[in-house]
Amino acid sequence: MKMDKAGLAVFLDREFPQMRPLAMRIEHWDGQCLRLAMPVGEAQLRPGGTVSGPAMMTLADCAAYLLLLGLIGPVALAVTTNLNINFMRKPGPGELLAEASMLKLGKTLAIIEISLFSAGVDEPVAHSVLTYAIPPAR
Repeated sequence: MKMDKAGLAVFLDREFPQMRPLAMRIEHWDGQCLRLAMPVGEAQLRPGGTVSGPAMMTLADCAAYLLLLGLIGPVALAVTTNLNINFMRKPGPGELLAEASMLKLGKTLAIIEISLFSAGVDEPVAHSVLTYAIPPAR
């Protein structure tokens, strides 16, 4: 059961209220590619004015999770089993965007690719590949 953009936003708000302070929003979801935006404030910056690695990993993980749920439906117990990230450029303050696409969707595992961008910049600031475990259907 696929989920649309509005359904994903409602699910995230209901199941993960702790994410509200990050003010993430789904900018695009077409059934294949998902783009998630996250404003970057002082809490996400580290010395030198760059976005912290944990903030970028959070955005990548959330984008992957939402992409997966968009494809398989509201399976709250799907969990990250692996996250690899390569930091490529210094992201500036402002907004970060994650573009997520599915590399492989199986019955028990999904492999998702994420590119992270600073808003208004064409070159990615980071690249990530995540693996999600999908619980058995009940």
